[in-house]
Amino acid sequence: MSRSIGLAHIVRQADASAVGVWGGYTLRTAFQPIFSFRGGRLLVSAYEGLLRPFRDGQPVGPGIFFSSIPEVDRFHVETLARTVHLLNAGVCLNRGASLFVNFDPSHFVDAASATIALRDIQTVLAEAGVEPHRVVCEITEQETGSDASLLEFVRALKGFGYRVAVDDYGADNSDMKRIEALGPDIVKFDGAWTARLLASASGVSLLTDMVSAFSEKGIRTVFEGIENGEQLQLAERCGVSMVQGFALAKPQLAPGAFDEFEVARETARKEILSNAAARLERSKPADDTSSAPAARARRTFGRRGA
Repeated sequence: MSRSIGLAHIVRQADASAVGVWGGYTLRTAFQPIFSFRGGRLLVSAYEGLLRPFRDGQPVGPGIFFSSIPEVDRFHVETLARTVHLLNAGVCLNRGASLFVNFDPSHFVDAASATIALRDIQTVLAEAGVEPHRVVCEITEQETGSDASLLEFVRALKGFGYRVAVDDYGADNSDMKRIEALGPDIVKFDGAWTARLLASASGVSLLTDMVSAFSEKGIRTVFEGIENGEQLQLAERCGVSMVQGFALAKPQLAPGAFDEFEVARETARKEILSNAAARLERSKPADDTSSAPAARARRTFGRRGA
């Protein structure tokens, strides 16, 4: 199998982790856990690979880094980012954890671009020792370069055993039209959009209906951007399959003690929910009646929406 674009820019560290090198930048992986609701518990089931650029040993914002990349090189840099994440997943993550990696649909301008992307991920997975069923290919919210090329690429991914997700549903081009066209296994809800909906009773009802509708189609769902315990409680009430956000875990640079990290998260989750419940209880009026739960929910939403 031919050498990949990404592997040509990889340097292995003494601890077996991988970094990418592009120009004057060193590119590292940060993994952020994604949690599933299982039997009343919240357990790590996957990670998202996030790029963390460094220059002269100092961190650089990903937005600043990507804005410095000429358009002609962006396909290669995105490929390199996936390569770094997949190699580090093979070293750092347990074999039961899935990995979400991004694909920008604007790069799929013709059949050749789809063929190159598929060939490259196959090559890197062989190098990393990661099975295709562990990889979730996120189609991000950018406009598609070629609908036909993207659809063919997604069909090929599914044929090789990869799962497909539509990222940032509710933002930009990640809408029902894309979901109906791609038939994803997973839909990730845009964090800012979800937060706005979680801030009202009608929004929670709408999210519940959408999650239920996707579930009936066999599509799992993820709420991104969960930032506090109240949002976590409401997400669970909506029936969402998975959650991700700073309230549960911030991205952690690889390599890291991810097994120990996973064990610690259930304790942290219980503390988050306990603190949220205590805040709600303190806000409960002394003369509360059987109708109080609805009133309490309205006050909670009002505080977040202020």
